[in-house]
Amino acid sequence: MEAPGGLEALRCSRRRRRLSSPGAGSPSAGGGSALPWGRLSAWLECVCAVTFDLELGQAVELVYPPDYTLTEKEKTSICYLSFPDSYSGSLGDTQFSFRFRQSGGQRNALYGDDFEYNREAAVSLQRDPAHYFGYVFFRQVKDSSVKRGYFQKSLVLVSRLPYVNLFQALLQLIAPEYFDKLDPCLEAVCSEIDQWPPPVPGQTLNLPVMGVVIQNLLPAPLVLPSIHELDLFRCFQPVLIHLQALWELLLLGEPLVVMAPSPAASSEMVLALTSCLAPLKFCCDFRPYFTIHDSEFKEYTTRTQAPPSVVLGVTNPFFIKTLQHWPHILRLGDLKMAGDLPKQVKVKKLAKLKTLDAKPGLYTSYKTFLHKDKTLIKQLLKGIHKKQPSDAQSALLRRHLLELTQSFIIPLEHYMASLMPLQRAITPWKNPPQIRPFQQEDFLKTLEHAGPQLTCVLKGDWVGLYRRFFRSPNFDGWYRQRHREMMHKLEALHLEAISEANIRSWVKDKSEVEVVDLVLKLQEKLVRARCHRLPVKEEVLHRVGLYIATIVGSLPEDLQAVLGPQ
Repeated sequence: MEAPGGLEALRCSRRRRRLSSPGAGSPSAGGGSALPWGRLSAWLECVCAVTFDLELGQAVELVYPPDYTLTEKEKTSICYLSFPDSYSGSLGDTQFSFRFRQSGGQRNALYGDDFEYNREAAVSLQRDPAHYFGYVFFRQVKDSSVKRGYFQKSLVLVSRLPYVNLFQALLQLIAPEYFDKLDPCLEAVCSEIDQWPPPVPGQTLNLPVMGVVIQNLLPAPLVLPSIHELDLFRCFQPVLIHLQALWELLLLGEPLVVMAPSPAASSEMVLALTSCLAPLKFCCDFRPYFTIHDSEFKEYTTRTQAPPSVVLGVTNPFFIKTLQHWPHILRLGDLKMAGDLPKQVKVKKLAKLKTLDAKPGLYTSYKTFLHKDKTLIKQLLKGIHKKQPSDAQSALLRRHLLELTQSFIIPLEHYMASLMPLQRAITPWKNPPQIRPFQQEDFLKTLEHAGPQLTCVLKGDWVGLYRRFFRSPNFDGWYRQRHREMMHKLEALHLEAISEANIRSWVKDKSEVEVVDLVLKLQEKLVRARCHRLPVKEEVLHRVGLYIATIVGSLPEDLQAVLGPQ
């Protein structure tokens, strides 16, 4: 007796939804490039000029485009992070990077083109929905016309993209010009960037700016071999003997402080470290350059709770005292490029890191699970003696780290794939079977015959390393992403099964309520397939759409009006 009432309620509710549904004028219907500065925003959020005011201290004197809104908290972060906080007083230019948390809600949530970009991009190139990167060009020169006697100014490119090489190269072109000609120069540059095509993973782009074409293929006036990869060999030279330990600390999401002599050294080392896990996504927080004025300063320096999973790059000696309770501290000295391998910093006890003149070293009590790869060090030393270029040495390092991470991840990938239901268990008229749960002990049992020892020569306690990894944010992030992809694959396979089924035969002996329920479920599946961009062919979606139209056409006219195209 309840069926007619239920159908009537459906009829009413569907009518209301159709009347109130957003049309083409809704925010989600707009295309990015049609908006003012739409193409610029595909690359940059904004450009900021930060100056030093004798009375106010650091201050943002310009934001471009002019209508871009930063919260006061974000402005404060940019102000303090765009100036060296322990500058030695030496004159000239310096470049570095920082990263800070977005405040004030999701200003530009990842949807549309951003969603598509992140799906196609390598994890190291994805847009960050919750943080901004700041790329800085800081200049300090003597200037008698200024009360303080020095011209001090930074130009900052704010972006969600981790293209450190591209944006630092761009700053080398535009910052000196801006410091001479100020606002008109910036407006011209932003107008040029607003003509650039959007970044597309796997494509080589020609990017004209200020009479120069930036390109990552030869020949070109300004060649970038990579838009994001740092010179790993130069970054890691003083810590090569600790590469294995550092890789493990990053893999396990351990709190790590990098104490460096300059923002350039700290930001390069932090970005190099966080790139070590590719192709695994580094799911912890990281701050290439962090100051005592940062809004998270109290959160990170409190002793009432354990330090968070974050990699901090700092330069202020004050941090030696305030971060003494952190379990792993990497202290760098001034990098002196010499003909031989620089003196390697040693592993030292944390208790020794108490004085401001503490020597460079890795201060930790951590014991590695895996043994060091002595072969790698020998290869790099051989390269130094043969005067191999730094990019060749970096390529060797990058390949070593890639193979190490892949050896660790492949057994996890294989086990995860085994949790997927068989395709023959997926039938059109039942919900697809569930993905089986990840059982850590079951996985560890697979390592004896299908573990990392099959592809990696390193010996050690791999099982112990996996057990620690299971407690890390990196495992959680990896598992959630893989589980989501498998769920999407299941939904896609279910849609394929539906598209190949004899729908007329199924509908023939079903009640009106059951048929309406099927239509609603199929419509929801189509919406999900398009919203989540499921890995399913367009012809499958088209066939399911035709099925829906066929079923709706067999229903009474009032229900057809409700269940018709939405």
